[in-house]
Amino acid sequence: MTSTDIPPSGVAVRAPGPADRRRWFALAIVMTAAFMDLVDVTIVNIAIPSIQRDEGASFGQIQWITAGYALAFAAGLITGGRLGDIHGRKRVFLLGIGGFTVASALCGFAANPEMLVASRILQGGMAAMMVPQVLSIVHATFPAHERGKVFGLFGAIIGLGAVSGPLLGALLTEWNLFGLEWRPIFLINLPVGVAALILGRRFISESKAPKALKLDLVGVALVTLALLMLLYPLTRGRELGWPLWGYVSMAGSLVVFAGLVTYERRKAARDGSPLVELSLFKVKSFAAGIAVQTVFGVGLGVFFLVWTLYMQVGLGWTPLRAGLTGVPFSIAVSAAAGMSVQLLVPRFGRKVLQAGALIMAVGVLLYIWESDRYGMSIASWQMALPLVVMGAGMGFIVAPLTDAVLSEVPREHSGSASGLINTVQQMGNALGLGLVSVLFFGRIADRLTAVQVGPAFVHAFQYALGWVVALMAAIFLLMFALPKRPAQHVEGAGEEPVGEGPGGEDSAGEEPPSAGRGGVRDGVGSSGDAPVSDGGPVLTG
Repeated sequence: MTSTDIPPSGVAVRAPGPADRRRWFALAIVMTAAFMDLVDVTIVNIAIPSIQRDEGASFGQIQWITAGYALAFAAGLITGGRLGDIHGRKRVFLLGIGGFTVASALCGFAANPEMLVASRILQGGMAAMMVPQVLSIVHATFPAHERGKVFGLFGAIIGLGAVSGPLLGALLTEWNLFGLEWRPIFLINLPVGVAALILGRRFISESKAPKALKLDLVGVALVTLALLMLLYPLTRGRELGWPLWGYVSMAGSLVVFAGLVTYERRKAARDGSPLVELSLFKVKSFAAGIAVQTVFGVGLGVFFLVWTLYMQVGLGWTPLRAGLTGVPFSIAVSAAAGMSVQLLVPRFGRKVLQAGALIMAVGVLLYIWESDRYGMSIASWQMALPLVVMGAGMGFIVAPLTDAVLSEVPREHSGSASGLINTVQQMGNALGLGLVSVLFFGRIADRLTAVQVGPAFVHAFQYALGWVVALMAAIFLLMFALPKRPAQHVEGAGEEPVGEGPGGEDSAGEEPPSAGRGGVRDGVGSSGDAPVSDGGPVLTG
């Protein structure tokens, strides 16, 4: 057996032979789970205004319907991966998909906005157990020579999810099946989840890491507490008149983050398995890359929520029209992502990512201009050009970014580094969703007549997008600290980069850029990287 035959997270219990067809059934099951996770997020985005209207949810509550999921997903990603390494990836995957299905049912039958928010948080936590196992199971199930074909299939599924998610959400909301209004967007997960649970028990082979890292539950608790202390006042502050306790809580979050750093240093010295490997930040390109991922996540969190509210509440469009309007954007992201990895990055390196930030900024500026020029009478076809430009810019960023950030990270820390990349983008996304109350709702008066609602939302949309442009400019500058070319694209590089498994075992990385989601969960997917995390490769959230 060569080094390329060893899965990155250790030796599987059993490596199926080429004639074992069970592995293809296992692949279909885990791909279905990945597809269900991606579609669930995009479905919710398109249905948010309907949920707000039908349930009488406050603006703070609709922010938490999305931000709560992102926060729970981010906080649990690394722990979910490690649980799979310790207790078996099949076992944790089945537990995660079962919990995700139950949480989906709770969302679908939520009696009030508070129950829906709590159920979404549970759903995000269950996704954090399910998603990290997906590509780990693939690595443990398929021999190295078949993985290229497998990852190609993953890329196709991700692209399909990117386009179909908003449309499926729009159709289910528009059809109002059985008078359930928006609830079928969650209930559709039930038959899929039950089938995946039953078939997964039969066809997925179990695998573990021989020397998995230990859990760091204290680190998870500190990260979650710090983010809650920051996000809750942001989302509720405007509705409550910005009370003093909110400012105290946000300031206190910095103290908790400082405590996290101190604890993680001691944890690393004690048993070598911290949640956050702080020594990684000594690598300049990695520190800058983490900043890029975080800021990018903030920008996506702001844009996708205000975009949905702008179209459906401000312009008064139906969910179906809003979903169809976003199709050019999703297609542009997927096309540009594939082009950037296969053709452009090998030739131009970092310049492709920087061009992506500038192109996306241009697309946002064009969108602002069109929104101002056409006002309430803007048509879907008039939005197509700025959305295609924005999508192309985003595609140039999301696909090669993880590769660039990991390029100068020592191979023995690549697992921890990629897990951290996935986590911070989700945290940035949650922060962006929290900032919507300031950047968007903060520009809208408390009491508006029916005639005033549209113009107010259009103006707030333009203002929020101005901040997205500023974030893209910041990303462009931060990218100067990234390597001019990722390591594997440097001429004369002798071998592919090597990932680290959870137990510290080195192995040849097998993931091409099309294997993952590129970190995009809100509105689109992409054929981005599938980095190796502490729990093996994950489809980044």
